[in-house]
Amino acid sequence: MSKRFILMVLGGALGVLAAGVFIASMWFWFRPVGINNYLNKATIELVLLSPQLTTQLGLIDNTILDFHSGKLDDYSRAGEERALKKLKKVRDRLNRYGPDGLEGQELLSWRVAARYFDDLIRLAEFERSGYRVNQISGVTVDIPRFLTDTHLIVNERSAKRYVSRVSAYVGVLKTTRQRIAEDADAGVIPPRFVLDKTIESLREFIEPGVDGNVLLRTLPERLDAANGISSKFRESTLAKTRTLVESGILPEYEALIAQLEALLATASASPSIARLPQGAALYRAYLQSNTTTDLTAEDIHMAGLREVERVAQAMTVILDSEGVPGETIGDRISNLMNDPAHHFEDSDAGRSETIAYLETLNEGVMAQAGAYFSKLPTQSLEIVRIPEYAEDSAPGGYYMMAALDGSRPGRFYINLSDMSAIPRWTLPTLMYHEAAPGHHFQISKAQSISGLPLMRKLAPFTAYLEGWALYAERLVSEDMGLYENDKLGDLGRLQAEMFRAARLVVDTGLHAKGWSRQEAIDYMVAHSGMARATVEREVDRYTVWPGQATSYKVGELAFLEMRREAELALGADFDLRAFHDVVLENGPLPLNVLGDVVADWIDAQSALPRDAGPEKG
Repeated sequence: MSKRFILMVLGGALGVLAAGVFIASMWFWFRPVGINNYLNKATIELVLLSPQLTTQLGLIDNTILDFHSGKLDDYSRAGEERALKKLKKVRDRLNRYGPDGLEGQELLSWRVAARYFDDLIRLAEFERSGYRVNQISGVTVDIPRFLTDTHLIVNERSAKRYVSRVSAYVGVLKTTRQRIAEDADAGVIPPRFVLDKTIESLREFIEPGVDGNVLLRTLPERLDAANGISSKFRESTLAKTRTLVESGILPEYEALIAQLEALLATASASPSIARLPQGAALYRAYLQSNTTTDLTAEDIHMAGLREVERVAQAMTVILDSEGVPGETIGDRISNLMNDPAHHFEDSDAGRSETIAYLETLNEGVMAQAGAYFSKLPTQSLEIVRIPEYAEDSAPGGYYMMAALDGSRPGRFYINLSDMSAIPRWTLPTLMYHEAAPGHHFQISKAQSISGLPLMRKLAPFTAYLEGWALYAERLVSEDMGLYENDKLGDLGRLQAEMFRAARLVVDTGLHAKGWSRQEAIDYMVAHSGMARATVEREVDRYTVWPGQATSYKVGELAFLEMRREAELALGADFDLRAFHDVVLENGPLPLNVLGDVVADWIDAQSALPRDAGPEKG
């Protein structure tokens, strides 16, 4: 699992570094002269562990430096050990550049990198830390998507390398079956319901047969769109790929299905990772990694229960005032969700009206934002529909950062496939979370920071990133007052907050409290009002990604606590704009490091003469 985890996290961190980092780093490849240059060099060293990640970044495919794009990652035990050895070497060399003698941003860069590398190493050293294939991740999900969506076919050479990667996938599947067998011998077997869903997804992959298989079916159009491919080469490429699918990949999938079916006999119904060897320690490590804190499962569970109770009381006040019927909060929210009076029309006109409504919300935020932020994003924001071909597998909405060169604005993508799933009253909080003042403000600020290694600007600290976005939802309500005349909109905010609070309870319930899958589903349905099928997918996700879902609410609570501490310490001298500057001006940080930054700022502000404090906005 070690290399797989390293590269998964690196992918989240470095998915937008692109060629600029690579080129900028090359000058210092053999002779880094400072912490920032070293971190850029280390970034490239780690990225180059993975041919797949390098392709995802668009660094060197189809250039004179391209030596990897016919390969897939090495999923063997030896490959994992090499990756961990490289990571430890990178971490050891970091000590040559600090922390002694560093200050300011350079010291912060050292602390962030040390925390990041130490976290990767700690998790990678667990010999078995998860399920190699499951219903939402692993090679059988990631590699077909990578081959069809990420590997570019632009000429004959890249087409040959596609065939080479399809061939390599046969080997990856063999290796994966071997590693699954080793895991099972060591007592690491997925829960029965995870096996059932994984087997179902594998059968869906092979059900269309050879000619309908996605690795072959999508190939003719891609070859036709490439440059300089002859008809003879086209037919040869299709024939080679067909042979690989028919004689290699489909038989390997059938063997994998048989292997997982055999495991059903001894699989547990328990969703808890704690039942695995070293499982309790592993869950603690996952919580530490995802929250970037030292909070225990008990701490997080109790915080979740408190938040569920607080949010439930606030929701009940609005539901009562609006006369929404139902026995539980979940029932009442479900009734409101299904009320067609709150839906935009399921038509092109209704979808256009939805986009226009979101644009109006954005204008309302931006009209007030200057009173709460000293610097507004220089990047513009577009609100667009998720492309129809991608809607089925896409979330309700997401933010895509602006291009570093300014060629593309920031974009908030909204899923408009099912208009009944997005009543008007649910849209404001989604907008404020994904766009302004949520992800768009935070990421735009990070992109504008000068003099930092890009690892600092784009680090994958989910607790920080999502914590800020949840804090922004609260800011819009409690400070900016944008829900004063929209009770149902505020209910939508509270429903989203309830969802994140319930995650704390459910994730820790599953992995530290002995909850069954059904207990977790029932709890979340009763408190969130989400459809049972949606909740089932959520709970199954928490089962195979332990701790990840806790990062959102833990991050929000950390931002709120830092603000409370600053308000208490500074009193009348507290300036909200200055607080927002200090939590955003350093890019994504682990929450424990951010806490130190804010504490230092509070001390500095407290030492200022009263008339020398920051100008109030």
